[in-house]
Amino acid sequence: MHTIVLGASGQLGQCLKEVAQRKNVTTIGFPDEREGNILDRAQLERLFEKERPRYVINCAAYTAVDKAEDETDLAAAINRTGAENVAIACRAVGAVLIHISTDFVFEGNRPALLNENDPAEPVSVYGLTKLQGEQAIAGQLPEHFILRTSWLYSEFANNFVKTMLRLGKDREELGVIVDQVGSPTYAIDLAEAILTIISSESTAYGTYHYSNEGAISWYDFAKTIFELAHYSVRVKPLKTSEYPTKARRPAFSVMDKSRIKETLSISVPYWKDSLKACLSVLLPEKN
Repeated sequence: MHTIVLGASGQLGQCLKEVAQRKNVTTIGFPDEREGNILDRAQLERLFEKERPRYVINCAAYTAVDKAEDETDLAAAINRTGAENVAIACRAVGAVLIHISTDFVFEGNRPALLNENDPAEPVSVYGLTKLQGEQAIAGQLPEHFILRTSWLYSEFANNFVKTMLRLGKDREELGVIVDQVGSPTYAIDLAEAILTIISSESTAYGTYHYSNEGAISWYDFAKTIFELAHYSVRVKPLKTSEYPTKARRPAFSVMDKSRIKETLSISVPYWKDSLKACLSVLLPEKN
């Protein structure tokens, strides 16, 4: 296999499978978690030795943001140690690693676009363990692309868009956070970007930001979902203080995509256009 996807059963893994099928790319392997367990370095090394991949895409992660505050050891094992295991196994066979990270590595306390060189100061266990994973990869394997993304959704797995559609069927009113601003990312678009990087065979390794263009609050996102789905739901703006969670979230985490666009020639769709594309799959009867 030219490329191996770890975490293949997750949202992005399923999107990569979908995009690969559309493009008729047949040299990508999607091992299940038993064969591609990132917590078992010896198993990974056996898998990579057998397949000799040129690229490895690591989508495996602990992403339960609030639970991570209590399950710190498990979050660290997957997001930090697991990422390091993948990097070491890649190094052994000369593979390039494409690793998915998050806007949660930033504190997000100022209203300015975040670029790759801004200080990473996470305010949650999830964000900290993802940052530690980035650092572990950089320490083990120069040949890597770290892609930080945000607010991931798609027609697969559980995500904000699907939750809003489910709740919107039965509810007349919903409260949604208005003072956290970021950029949604259609996971199909991110999958397209990853496969573009692979096909380019670029050696401009390093950290890049990728989300859809634009900046909105969760409140604005929910309102747009309901408008495009033709659901009559009143959306009530909530302050973060009115909806306390165990983990802190960045208040403003809109990332600057200039580097990935200019260095890797990646096109970045506008968030609303991508949302329409996703809803056309989730709600074909509305289109």
